[in-house]
Amino acid sequence: MTPKSSPQAANPASQVIDRHIRELGGWRGAALQRMRELIHEADPGVVEELKWSKPSNPMGVPVWSHDGIICTGETYKQAVKLTFFYGASLNDPARLFNSSLDGNTRRAIDIHENDAIQESAFKELFRAAVALNIAKRKKK
Repeated sequence: MTPKSSPQAANPASQVIDRHIRELGGWRGAALQRMRELIHEADPGVVEELKWSKPSNPMGVPVWSHDGIICTGETYKQAVKLTFFYGASLNDPARLFNSSLDGNTRRAIDIHENDAIQESAFKELFRAAVALNIAKRKKK
């Protein structure tokens, strides 16, 4: 969960994400929670949101933003998927991206049960995505 001292603690979207992680439980809940913690460690100013609510997914999709969307966090039966909106523009020396590799814009990281997370590499990748968003915003 996000720390109580964090501005996210009072964010309604963050509260829904907290509940979603609790309801998921198991390895998927633990994986999504750990990735969320790493996201907040990488960028304490990140904003949590929920987008794209629909009847088949009334909660919507967890989204992390900083000067625009950085990534989404979706859960499937066999994977937790973190999709970076501008992942194709990011340097990925640790080769974390392992899904959605054919697109011109997005890239994703699929985490499966028992996968080890390269935590420091993930935080660097997230910071690079934030820097890219900030640079894009400054150009406008």
